[in-house]
Amino acid sequence: QVQLVESGGGLVQAGGSLRLSCAASGSMFSIQTMAWYRQAPGKQRELVAAITSGGSTDYASSLKDRFTISRDNTKNTVYLQMNSLKPEDTAVYFCTAKILAVITRRLYDSWGQGTQVTVSS
Repeated sequence: QVQLVESGGGLVQAGGSLRLSCAASGSMFSIQTMAWYRQAPGKQRELVAAITSGGSTDYASSLKDRFTISRDNTKNTVYLQMNSLKPEDTAVYFCTAKILAVITRRLYDSWGQGTQVTVSS
């Protein structure tokens, strides 16, 4: 099984920046798309950004001007650079990855535990 561990969350003032990281470890043949989701209190989990193994990206339309997703395939790590943060960005941010299993070569989704991002006004 693959584990995803997020880091980089915390408390920041409005207008500030944070960089989240998510590292995958464990037995895997390859990692396909990696993505960040977020879930604010009382709201549904929503897609923030996604990136394929080839580097193609997709963003929530409301966030693409402030957030940037990237990945380092040599480190099995995905990043989320968040700039000009707003109080409404406050949420738990989750990392997810589509993993191609070593033996079965089947795709499955792995999720991290989440990291809290709090933006104060």
